[in-house]
Amino acid sequence: MFPSLFISHGSPMLALEPGASGPALARLASELPTPKAIVIVSAHWESQDLRVSSGEHPDTWHDFGGFPAALFAVQYPAPGQPQLAAQVVELLKAADLPAQLDEQRPFDHGVWVPLSLMYPHANIPVVHVSLPSRQGPALQTRIGRALSSLREQGVLLIGSGSITHNLRELDWHAGPESVEPWAKAFRDWMIDKLAANDEAALHAYRQQAPYAERSHPSDEHLLPLYFARGAGGAFSIAHQGFTLGALGMDIYRFG
Repeated sequence: MFPSLFISHGSPMLALEPGASGPALARLASELPTPKAIVIVSAHWESQDLRVSSGEHPDTWHDFGGFPAALFAVQYPAPGQPQLAAQVVELLKAADLPAQLDEQRPFDHGVWVPLSLMYPHANIPVVHVSLPSRQGPALQTRIGRALSSLREQGVLLIGSGSITHNLRELDWHAGPESVEPWAKAFRDWMIDKLAANDEAALHAYRQQAPYAERSHPSDEHLLPLYFARGAGGAFSIAHQGFTLGALGMDIYRFG
């Protein structure tokens, strides 16, 4: 059975400057059997309701500005899989989580940046599930659990976000060894609660975690972690690190 994964996808420049994360993602992919398909929740598809991408050939969306032309030239032409998208909708419906298909949704950088480092040939079908970010962690846990059976069918489930994400606090001149204490304190608290399987504390991270507001001024980059946890099994750490002083780059495995 496949695990589920939480990936901190970092800056879009990760696609061109993979640092330590790129080899970690490539190594993780090499350790797993080749998946039949990938279902991914990205921090960058926020929505009011649940939506599931169902196009056969999703576009690569460069949903950012101010980066080099070489980054805008990157394409990730992985196919979609409408049949799997329909199955995802049915599984969500069975868990009292109504969702609708979206044929037009492209791959945002939360999808194609990490996948380009894991599966650079772009030959594995990808289905993208939206993030109703205003509904908090508990919903993502439910969504993960609703889709967990797909792991038995050779489908890799991924939550793509960031373990810490406060762009206003980044130091663009910081080296890889420079880590803000508050960011580390938050990351370490999350690891402790994940290892203890303390769901109540994890769902209440805003009230309980140190520096929660500073680490995540808004929820969207942490919520994919709850999807991955809900979908998977026992927690383990595949990679740890920070970039730009406070942008967490951790990768976690569940199962």
